[in-house]
Amino acid sequence: MAAIVEIRDLRKTYAGGFEALKGVNLAIEEGEILALLGPNGAGKTTLISTICGITNPGTGQVTVGGHDVVENYREARSMIGLVPQEINLEPFSRVKDSVAFSRGLFGKPRDDAAIEKILRQLSLWDKRDARVVELSGGMKRRVLIAKALSHDPQVLFLDEPTAGVDVELRKDMWDIVAELKAQGTTIILTTHYIEEAEAIADRVGVINGGELLLVEEKAALMARLGQKTLQIELQNPVTEVPDALKPYGLELVLDGHALRYSYDTRGESTGITRLLSDLSAAGLSMRDLQTEQSSLEDIFVGLVREGSA
Repeated sequence: MAAIVEIRDLRKTYAGGFEALKGVNLAIEEGEILALLGPNGAGKTTLISTICGITNPGTGQVTVGGHDVVENYREARSMIGLVPQEINLEPFSRVKDSVAFSRGLFGKPRDDAAIEKILRQLSLWDKRDARVVELSGGMKRRVLIAKALSHDPQVLFLDEPTAGVDVELRKDMWDIVAELKAQGTTIILTTHYIEEAEAIADRVGVINGGELLLVEEKAALMARLGQKTLQIELQNPVTEVPDALKPYGLELVLDGHALRYSYDTRGESTGITRLLSDLSAAGLSMRDLQTEQSSLEDIFVGLVREGSA
């Protein structure tokens, strides 16, 4: 697929000398969900703000649908919907009026049918005449999404969309995002919930210290960087790893009742067969085996540590 958002050597330095973005290059494909992960202060919000035209870039270029976000600001911004992290809504406005107002800001003609479709899609139709102040936190976040979708954008930015939302509502949000993707919307998601990226993203980008450490398909990333661990539960506990087994780098866990072995799934051989044979030769009896795959969170933490080193 063609890239709908293209970022080339983007740099941003603030007045105090803080370098928020350091030569970021990124192409976001049409119709994909990209999860952007990074610790606080990594540059996520600055990157999104620059793409959306809220912050001017220092150097470099950003285009949305071929429109430069500086030279062709109106054309680029009309293609973007932004759901900010902070809930900033007019408290006494009615839901349908708030969403319709956002549509008007982009010069779109009144379209009651379009507003109704969005409100129904986000389970807000029953709340259309309610004032924002009467809504729960989860419903207010839905209103933010409705406002961002009101002018039919092709690209939707979700900045921490489920912050402060309970688990049930978070999963509802995932369903909404999946439905938007099915309709062809390109979605860029920033989140602190690693399981969110693992559940819904097509690709994952990791940013730290203003630098994009990598962007890769989620499944490929987990296959490439993920490790598996094998936990060997013993019939009888041991106080230390036998000398014959030390080359395997085993970790003694569960107060000596188990040994943990980490291995790379990409290797020519996992070494498990040889390990089990050597385990028996060392006089240890096995009671059970368990394997565990590294999660995206494990990979993310490792990448950020390496990037900070």
